[in-house]
Amino acid sequence: MFNFFKKKESKITINSIFVPNFGWNKVEETSSRIVWVNPEESVLISLNFFDVPPDIPSAKNLDFLRKFYRNSISAANGGIVEVSLLTINNVPSVKTIFKVPQPEGGMTYIASVTIPFENYSWVIKIQAAEIGTTGVRDAIVLNEMLQSGEANFVDEKLEYWFKDPYEPNFKEGTLMNKSEEEKYDIDFPDHPLSISRKKLNEAVSQTVFKSEINELSVFNK
Repeated sequence: MFNFFKKKESKITINSIFVPNFGWNKVEETSSRIVWVNPEESVLISLNFFDVPPDIPSAKNLDFLRKFYRNSISAANGGIVEVSLLTINNVPSVKTIFKVPQPEGGMTYIASVTIPFENYSWVIKIQAAEIGTTGVRDAIVLNEMLQSGEANFVDEKLEYWFKDPYEPNFKEGTLMNKSEEEKYDIDFPDHPLSISRKKLNEAVSQTVFKSEINELSVFNK
């Protein structure tokens, strides 16, 4: 006997959204995560799929999102570089860039875009770490700012250098510094933060939704 009430199997998978792999080597593929690494093994891009309701508090309330991420990343001794909203194929999405200190020195930068729906979400992530000699970008920009008076030392403490980009009174975790502003990327194109920003922008601009995405309910928070 035919079961006309049998639930139709969902067509929604990680591959319902296409992201570019930049010709990099695929090093992992599961039903929830695909990872590609560049030939130098210094940068990775991943597509992550969650078949549960998104765990982000909102895709609309930017102040609330920034507070949410600020508290989360600072608890892991990291810091916010950017939290912003954008639209991908008419879907409200959330962009984040975090910095996390490495035990051996230097920073790892994680640039992501979360594409949420009511019961699913996808996350495009770029991760790049400082390797070898670190701190060159910081040192050059700091020297310029000290010479111009934009930064200075007061009681042996550096002022106007470390600051959360949205909450100047927040002091926990590993704060963003002035050299990490996007305007300096052009001067340091090979820095992992510059690469993370550029590759995430490229990935987002080339992201394609397959037809089954049109059937999904929107994320209304």
